[in-house]
Amino acid sequence: MKRRQFVKQTAAGALLTGALAGCGREQRQTAPAAPDNTAAPAPTTAETRNWKMVTAWPKNFPGLGVGAEHLARLITEMSGGRIAVKVYGAGELVPAFEAFDAVRGGVAQMGHASAYYWQGKNPAFNFFSSVPFGMNAAEMNAWLYKGGGLELWREAYAPFGLVPMPAGNTGLQMGGWFNREINSAADLQGLKMRIPGLGGKVLERAGGVAVSLPGGELFTAMQTGAIDAAEWTNPYNDLAFGLHKAAKYYYYPGWHEPGTTLECFVNRDAFEELPNDLRAIVLRAGEAANQDMLADYTARNFGALKTLVDEHGVGVRRFPDDVLARFRELSAGVVAEVAAANPLAGRVHESWRSFLDAVGDWNTLSEKAYFDIRYN
Repeated sequence: MKRRQFVKQTAAGALLTGALAGCGREQRQTAPAAPDNTAAPAPTTAETRNWKMVTAWPKNFPGLGVGAEHLARLITEMSGGRIAVKVYGAGELVPAFEAFDAVRGGVAQMGHASAYYWQGKNPAFNFFSSVPFGMNAAEMNAWLYKGGGLELWREAYAPFGLVPMPAGNTGLQMGGWFNREINSAADLQGLKMRIPGLGGKVLERAGGVAVSLPGGELFTAMQTGAIDAAEWTNPYNDLAFGLHKAAKYYYYPGWHEPGTTLECFVNRDAFEELPNDLRAIVLRAGEAANQDMLADYTARNFGALKTLVDEHGVGVRRFPDDVLARFRELSAGVVAEVAAANPLAGRVHESWRSFLDAVGDWNTLSEKAYFDIRYN
C-alpha cells in the first residue's frame, strides 16, 4: 500500500459544539472562527425566534423533504422552542434554485439543498456535495468532520454571508431512469438527461445534453419526452416520484453521485445573533440530521427496489463497462478544470484529493476486502 500523507487536521474541538461561536462583525469576509468554550454561557431567555427554512425539495417528500423537516423539528425541540423553525418546500416561498440567495438576502434564516446547485457562484462548491467517481458517504463525512473539509466549506460560503453544515447524505445513488437501453457509449450521443453538478458536465462531454430541473418537474419532463433520461436519488425517492411510470430502464451504479452530501446553510447575521448555547444546538442538530438521513435511505432503499422490480416490472440494468470507462476518463478532466478555476477551488481540491487517496488505501484493505469475501 502506498504511503500518503493525510490532510493536515485543523484545531481539535472546532467541529460542532463550539464552532463559529467567536465570530465577530469584523470577520464578515473570512471563515467563521472556532469559539472559546471557556467563556461564560450567555444568559437564557424566553424569547422565541421564528425562523424560516427554504428547501430545494417538495414539501415532506420522502428522504430529502422529510430530512429538512426532521432538522427543523430537532432545532425547535432541542432549543425548547426558543428557535421555532417552519419549513417551506420548493416553490412555497421561493423556487427551488433560489434558496441560496433567499437565505443570503434574509428572506429566510435557513436553507436545505445541496451545494452543487450553486456551482455557478464558485465551482469549488461541487466538492462539498458530490464528485463523479469520488467519495462515498462515509468518506465524505470523514473528510468534512475530521479532514478539514468543513473548515474549507465555511470559508467558501463566508463571502456570501452564510454558515454551511452537512445535513444529510443520500448514499450511493442509482445511475438514473432511461427511456431506451444504453448498450455502448455511442448511445449517449444527443441524450437529453436531467443530471446536475459535475455529472452533467461529464455527460455533455460524452455527447449528451445535461438539463437542470428541480425534482418536482422530473416526472412531467420524462412523461412528455422533454428529456430522455433523469437521475434523482435512490429507489426510496424514485418510487415516490413515480419515475417508473415514465421510463422503462433503471441503471446503476451512480458513478456521478457516489455519496451526495445535503446541506443546511444559515444566514450568518441570524446565526451570530444567537447566544452560544443556541448556536451549538443548531450545529448539533445538523450533525444528527446528517446521520439520520443516511440511515433512512439505507433502511428503505432495498424495499423500494424490490417493489419497483416485483410489482412494477422495472428493468434494472448495469451500465456497460465501456460507458463507465468513458465517464471515468471524462470525469478526471472535468475535476481538473474545476480545481484550476480559482485559488480556493485549487485548495479545496488538494484537500479533497489527498484525503480520498489516503482513505482509499484503507478502504481497499477494509471495506472492499470485506465485501469481496462476504459476497464471493
